[in-house]
Amino acid sequence: MDDKRRLILDQALALVDERGLAAMSMRAVAERVGLTSMALYPYVGGKDAMLDGLVDLLNLELADYDGDPAEIDWRQRLRALGRAVRGLSLRHPGAYPLLLNRPSPGSSWLTAALRATLHDAGVAPDTVPRLTRMICAFLLGYTTGEVTGGLPEATPQGDPAGAEFDADLDDLVRLVEVTVRVV
Repeated sequence: MDDKRRLILDQALALVDERGLAAMSMRAVAERVGLTSMALYPYVGGKDAMLDGLVDLLNLELADYDGDPAEIDWRQRLRALGRAVRGLSLRHPGAYPLLLNRPSPGSSWLTAALRATLHDAGVAPDTVPRLTRMICAFLLGYTTGEVTGGLPEATPQGDPAGAEFDADLDDLVRLVEVTVRVV
């Protein structure tokens, strides 16, 4: 990604983190980077293209999790992917719903990572797409509900440490294990 484009998208994401998605405009982002609104267009296109750029930026950040995926057992990798998704949602709650509103399902980093993980787990190739969609639906749905307040709280104090989410990840691992044994 071009340095200037990355700077602009980083500032757009920071603006959304601070003030919400509704506050993001070409003018507001231009002010943050010291340019005019028109000067942004060669780097990020219009507002729609900038929103797509934010999705790309979120996918890049999501892909930056600890460890080499090839060296991590698929069970640990599935849990790490889940925690990376949740971490991203908590770091960028204002921008996070863009992953659902402006998806690129065939080319998203998460989709590719889940498919590779399920392949490594031994899931039958014809079952991988369905299981990938189901796990994506859980991860994106749970975390979006968590950041938007759309999920009922697990306890009166909430679940800041993510114990319930980790238990759900363990359930997903068991589901994949059962799927592999049945096939």
